[in-house]
Amino acid sequence: MCMLTYLPARIQPDTTALANGAVHNNDGHGYAIVDGDSIITGRGMNAAAVIDEFAALRGLHPDQPALFHSRFATHGPVTEDNIHPFPIGGDPRTVLAHNGVLPKKAHPRMGDPRSDTRVAADDILSAKRFLAIDRLATRQRIESWLGVSNKLVILTVNPRYPDHGYLFNEQAGYWDNRSWYSNRDYLDSHPGQTAWWGLDDGCHYCGVTDAVDPGTGLCMACGACPFCAADNQPCPSWCYRLLVGVCCVDCGEDLDDCVCVVAPALNA
Repeated sequence: MCMLTYLPARIQPDTTALANGAVHNNDGHGYAIVDGDSIITGRGMNAAAVIDEFAALRGLHPDQPALFHSRFATHGPVTEDNIHPFPIGGDPRTVLAHNGVLPKKAHPRMGDPRSDTRVAADDILSAKRFLAIDRLATRQRIESWLGVSNKLVILTVNPRYPDHGYLFNEQAGYWDNRSWYSNRDYLDSHPGQTAWWGLDDGCHYCGVTDAVDPGTGLCMACGACPFCAADNQPCPSWCYRLLVGVCCVDCGEDLDDCVCVVAPALNA
């Protein structure tokens, strides 16, 4: 479900942690580093090459915040154009990177090659009501729109903002050795780690951790979908559970290929 890393000023990246995150999220890798009145960005499909490039540039430009992102594609094709970070409203002075699955309004329409995050950067978070990111009310508005499971980092050199780095839903991530990670994919392993990355805080319906049925992807404690919290209704089409290769208990096919995906056995 992607891994997003935020480095405050003068913090160097843990390249092992970034490589661990890239193993689980290998649909493209990108970075941004604030340097004076500009932002250095880079991206690519080869994780090792992008991590090495980021580490080298960060060593040369350590005095302001930086971010690194490894993508797990949920919306939009796996292309360099959909690798984070993205400029907000096309303004290269302010960029964002995101971890999670954004609300339906950000999902690309048929024929739109953008990812949900790219749509949000282009069309949603560029709206006037979201632009005053230094104000508490605006930050609360953005976090309300994101929901509890989405995390967002914005870096900016726009002089209207007093700071260069802004974290949204910071409490949903993890500080480790003065770096912030959006989930625990940065660890080589962690207790209860399964293919269900992104559930570090437990089922989104009942809160129980480490209780996912590997066959159906449902929470064994409450029976709901632990990602979208669907209980007695089918999961929406964007639900992460439908996108990670879970097998249907009836026909054995992956859920994203299964013709009986809305069967009660999957969505009870």
